[in-house]
Amino acid sequence: MAEPLFLEPVFHEKIWGGTGLRDEFGYDIPSDHTGEAWAISAHPHGPASIKNGPYQGMKLNELWDQHRELFGNAKGDVFPLLTKILDANQDLSVQVHPDNEYARIHEGELGKTESWYVIKAKPGAKLYYGHNAQTREEFADMIHHKEWKKLLRTVPVHEGDFFYVPHGMVHAVGAGIMVLETQQSSDTTYRMYDFDRVDKKTGKLRQLHLQQSIDTVEVPFKMPKLNHKEWDVGGVHVTQFVMAEYFGVFKLDVAGRGDFTIDDGKYRLLSVIDGECKLKIGDQVYDIKKGDHLILPTTISRYTLEGKALIIGSKPGDES
Repeated sequence: MAEPLFLEPVFHEKIWGGTGLRDEFGYDIPSDHTGEAWAISAHPHGPASIKNGPYQGMKLNELWDQHRELFGNAKGDVFPLLTKILDANQDLSVQVHPDNEYARIHEGELGKTESWYVIKAKPGAKLYYGHNAQTREEFADMIHHKEWKKLLRTVPVHEGDFFYVPHGMVHAVGAGIMVLETQQSSDTTYRMYDFDRVDKKTGKLRQLHLQQSIDTVEVPFKMPKLNHKEWDVGGVHVTQFVMAEYFGVFKLDVAGRGDFTIDDGKYRLLSVIDGECKLKIGDQVYDIKKGDHLILPTTISRYTLEGKALIIGSKPGDES
């Protein structure tokens, strides 16, 4: 089967969510505090459905289990990647994510390395990105004494920015920011600080995971190194943000026509962030537009993009 797989997003309501997913993309969201669109997901907490072709109606996890040939006969029990769009109407909780080994032992799933492409950011918006403790003991002491301003690093954010968030990094998306998140397929989150918010449904403070955060944080903080590259494929400008152990993330600025060859045997995940264009595969032409999410399986080795659009893509890394 040499055709793309279009997916139907799954939406999750969050205490910090808003209406941005409807306002920006026209999605039919479940409420005015919708925080996440799980756009390309095989995770059991929100598997996306195939919208087209012979596998229409199947969940992505089912397709992974039953038709591994579409994914280059990749190994692994679970589809390794998850693409989300997050709408942070308020600050998310400050978190740390575990590596694969810790998550396997304690959570029974993959660890969580992730990344963010900033779709929208209000003036003055910021991310929580890293920490200032020099030792694990100092980190624990600052948490227990609630020295958050001293502990947490913040960075300003603008539309088009990219941030890589490896496991062990302290992080949070701040209020007024919408991001496309590429991550390992994991729903494990260790919440270390939540701004003392009360969950209206329970009337209680949300659960924290202080010991897990202390166990899994990287100390001291090290700024991730990105292998940023840029090149042109005809009328498409390609920006590689990162190519790391679990995934690579790239941006396609389509302003004309570009003919692409896939020669690494890896499938591609594509999310159209803005505009619209034509996707040509062999003799077939597909119209793709803002808000669409699709997979190019490994049965596709050549494709053409033509039009004017902004697309964020990803592919599995060597460890996926």
